[in-house]
Amino acid sequence: MNQRPSIALIDYGAGNLKSVAKALDRSGLKVEVTSASEKVAKADGVVLPGVGAFADAMGKLRDLRLDESVRSALDSSRPYLGLCLGLQLLFEESSEHGSTRGLEYFRGQVTRFEEIAENSVKRRVPHIGWNLVHFRGSHPMLRNLPDKDYFYFVHSYRAVPDDKEVIVGVSDYQEQFVSAVASETCFAAQFHPEKSQAAGRRLLDAFASWVREA
Repeated sequence: MNQRPSIALIDYGAGNLKSVAKALDRSGLKVEVTSASEKVAKADGVVLPGVGAFADAMGKLRDLRLDESVRSALDSSRPYLGLCLGLQLLFEESSEHGSTRGLEYFRGQVTRFEEIAENSVKRRVPHIGWNLVHFRGSHPMLRNLPDKDYFYFVHSYRAVPDDKEVIVGVSDYQEQFVSAVASETCFAAQFHPEKSQAAGRRLLDAFASWVREA
């Protein structure tokens, strides 16, 4: 692919779109922020960002019928990247503000961190700041990433997959939690690469390479 690959950055009113678009552009991708299903269908790669509440995000996706576009993109052979809430939405259900069904691409739940104390140190919720991610597996994204790197997190909820085989990244916050999941055509991260400086640039460069190879 000689020209810059086209990326549909999904706009459902619940994402840090400007900074994500700028970061993807720096990695050599041609980004279009869109809520149009036909543009999502034509893009070389798809990115689902997200901040805020799970229920609100799913409601907006359904109202715009973008939930169908997202599922179609996930079922295609085009590389797909989920970021922060964009990872959580891929699961069956979240307990945030009651119970809300997600996109049901991955089996499992999204649950809140417990505020626990260990050795006189209390785990604060939300989890905010830099944390180490240990990558594992043979996903195409991981060929261009170090085995571990520090990324920036802001979240109170984490995914708990039923199938441990989808886990490609783990971190510790007084206990181990899942920080990245993947399938053959999907990679999703709990952290914010657009806020993660050099490590985030490496991850988005890896995504750009994956899109070019696909």
